[in-house]
Amino acid sequence: MAMRLFQALAGLMLLCCSALPTRANPPPDKILDQRHRFDIHVQPLSGALRQLSAQTGVRILFPYEEVSAIRSRRIDGWMTTGQALQKLLAGTHLRMTQTSAGVIALAAPSRATARQSPLSFQLSQAASPPPPVTDPTPIIVTGTRLVTRTVADSMTPIDIVSARDLEANGRQSVRDLLGALIPAINVSNSGAGASFAIKTLSLRGLAGDHLLVLVNGKRRHNSATLFINGTTQNGQSPPDLDLIPSNMIERIEVLRDGASAHYGSDAIAGVVNILLKSDSRGGASVMGGGTADGGGEQGRFQVDKGFAIGPGTIHLAADGVLQGRTIRGGPITSSLYFPGDPREATADRMRNKPGQPQVSGLNLAYQAVMPLGASELYTHGTWSRRRADAYLTYRPPNSILSIPDIYPEGYIPHLFIQDRDSQVTGGLRGDGPAGFRYDLSTSYARNQGRYSEQSLNVSLGPTSPTRFFLGAVTATEWTSNVDVQRDVQLGLAAPLLLAIGAEYRENGYRIVAGDPTSYADGGYRSPAGAPFAGATRTPGAQGVTGFTRDSAGQYRRHNWSAYLNLEQKIANGFEIALAARHEDYSDFGATNIWKVSTRIEPAPGLALRGTVSTGFRAPTLQQRHYASSSTIGVLFPGETTTRLAPVRALRVNDPVAIAWGAQPLKPERSTNLSAGLVLAPVPRISLAIDAYQIRIRDRILLSGTLSALPDATRARGYNALGELLLAAGLDPVQSGFYFSNAASTRTRGVDMVATWRADMGTLGQALLTLSGNINRTIFTRLDVPPVLAGIGVDLIDRARQGDITKGTPRSKIIANLNWTRGDAILNLRATRYGSMTQVAARTVTVDGVTYYPDDRITPKLIFDVEYSHRLAAGVRLAAGANNLFNIYPTKLSAINQGTSGFALYNSYAPYGISGGYYYGKLSLAF
Repeated sequence: MAMRLFQALAGLMLLCCSALPTRANPPPDKILDQRHRFDIHVQPLSGALRQLSAQTGVRILFPYEEVSAIRSRRIDGWMTTGQALQKLLAGTHLRMTQTSAGVIALAAPSRATARQSPLSFQLSQAASPPPPVTDPTPIIVTGTRLVTRTVADSMTPIDIVSARDLEANGRQSVRDLLGALIPAINVSNSGAGASFAIKTLSLRGLAGDHLLVLVNGKRRHNSATLFINGTTQNGQSPPDLDLIPSNMIERIEVLRDGASAHYGSDAIAGVVNILLKSDSRGGASVMGGGTADGGGEQGRFQVDKGFAIGPGTIHLAADGVLQGRTIRGGPITSSLYFPGDPREATADRMRNKPGQPQVSGLNLAYQAVMPLGASELYTHGTWSRRRADAYLTYRPPNSILSIPDIYPEGYIPHLFIQDRDSQVTGGLRGDGPAGFRYDLSTSYARNQGRYSEQSLNVSLGPTSPTRFFLGAVTATEWTSNVDVQRDVQLGLAAPLLLAIGAEYRENGYRIVAGDPTSYADGGYRSPAGAPFAGATRTPGAQGVTGFTRDSAGQYRRHNWSAYLNLEQKIANGFEIALAARHEDYSDFGATNIWKVSTRIEPAPGLALRGTVSTGFRAPTLQQRHYASSSTIGVLFPGETTTRLAPVRALRVNDPVAIAWGAQPLKPERSTNLSAGLVLAPVPRISLAIDAYQIRIRDRILLSGTLSALPDATRARGYNALGELLLAAGLDPVQSGFYFSNAASTRTRGVDMVATWRADMGTLGQALLTLSGNINRTIFTRLDVPPVLAGIGVDLIDRARQGDITKGTPRSKIIANLNWTRGDAILNLRATRYGSMTQVAARTVTVDGVTYYPDDRITPKLIFDVEYSHRLAAGVRLAAGANNLFNIYPTKLSAINQGTSGFALYNSYAPYGISGGYYYGKLSLAF
């Protein structure tokens, strides 16, 4: 099977290589009339001319000293070679002539040319391409409508992750790549139950739903699955970045600042904008590896290629992955069998299988552009299928959650998730009358998660089936945009950029019920004389219970918005930007948000920047309507170890939630402040420091687990939470949690990025980057519903508070060295993660001592390395390691480990619990 798979992959690579188009050289008199898709950033004109030559195949002769002192314009879009040259040369006094051999010669006025030496002329020729142009100040398109703004002169902090950064990394998922490269981003690896396959991003310590994801500047859809039963990112359903092929990405821009006034809901922490490839180049790679301590084998195959379609282009990419599971549990320390069973003495106690899930998936993507006169049609999209499975907590034969007649040795619920995802965007953009530029677009997306499980329903007794369809969730999103902008001359240092636009969005959410046996209460009681005789059994499938008919439903909403952006350079060294947006939701009403940014450059190499903005995030349909039940570990009052119990995720309109004080959800609102300093004291060295504060009011959080339990010491036989349910006519023994707006938070922190580009002569070139983030979140308000306050119960309990304030690293520092010499490239990265703490919800008493069993992860230093070597033109071989020294997070205390062996390492660690990963990769470029 493995050999056939390898032969199939090799055949696909050969097919892609053989499909390379050949291009005949055009006649000399036609070379300026050839149309191309240009993407040339602002830089010295000499570098821009080299890029034009590389993109067109035209040979250009120019006076180097004259040209290198001139800064080029931004050239982007479809046009002829002649038009692109005219734009580059506008205002330079350079004259262009064409020789009979098809060479373009540029000349300065005669009085200047007379002073040039013959060595000061350079020939740029695509047939013998110059070294790649590395632009230290790339053009950005995120957080601004201006098409000539660079990272260096941005009014807000932006990180650029290039295709080269993506390639020099064993982490091939977009999510893990961003977490490894950007200190302000952390990855949550601790989903459980139906959300174990989803990992979320946290920017500046906020939630995944506070980070807006764009693809080519267009909104990316959220996941249908709600991240639940996890840790720091509980209650979120952000976009799943693993479903975008990394080999389709040209670059990623990460805006570390609030941008709701630009893009609408969700952009409270910032924006990730993924820009796709649109050129005619191609490549393929095969990567394989595994972990140091076994398991986690991964194979990944990627291929992409661009093709000409008449005057247009299309770029295609495919990404296939196979990932094996890791098992990182401990021994079961409690008994497995009933007293007197001889199997107890020789039983295998390593039965749990915690760790990363087993995953197989295929992601496809495309981008196509077709010029139409002064405009162009464009479309891009992604399509994904993924299957993931993981084991939950083992149920021994002597548990009330087991039926020995079906599973004599106990069982582990085995959960399967099938994801189906797609998004297609299309539009028309170009130049309109009166100097206006327009962009009309529409996008439709659909994400579905289907859940099934192998376990049993103990309430059905020995007749229980062992396989269940648990149900499905589906989220859809349809977004349409109209964007118009133009330059307005006001007689200042630069034209005013005026941008206006509108957006209409429809969201849908559907929950499909599972098989009746996946949630039914069969009422089974063990017969007299048998273990647990007469005891009530938990209804529904063990592990994750199926969606009930009451949970199922279909929900919709729509909203529209309009915005205005103004960007003006008042004078050299001083510019300002204003943004305002009106949002109107069908279920939450209207709101107005705004942003003011400025940048001052008092001296060359020194700039100050700052922003003030407000933000807004509407509750997702998932947060309003999701309802489920899972059997998870719960630490009940008075007990010293967790035990498995059914816990429900409650809608706010569920009668149980209402009895416990739930209220309808309302939007979050935020205020962002940031101030930064940018230094470039000498060539090749830069430093940026940005401080920020983010206040979020009415923050949407899941409550702690509320448990209504029997209590023989009370008159009615139940604890206070049970009495509230009893008074409402509900079952007084159950556990659950629900969403609320009961909290407000304040986040403060500092980002720092320093770079040094070193030319070491015969030793090669090096790029050294030192970046870091220090971050702290506190609660400024914690409300408790009156019904809970009256009985002394907190809604947002100590554990949930700790997830927000201590669940992500207090600091994260990354030092990265990228060294190139000839055919060799070495990338070495060291990341220091600050401490994190798993905070306990309640106290335990052990040996007469009462305390909170908090578990702290000590700071860890993680090394990643990759070395690659070019074997031949277009062929590169690489070997590397993520977590080179096989570092694990701190082990949990005995209290938090419990007796099952499932929880051994602290799952709050953003670098996971699987240890070091080591890989090899073969890459082709064509």
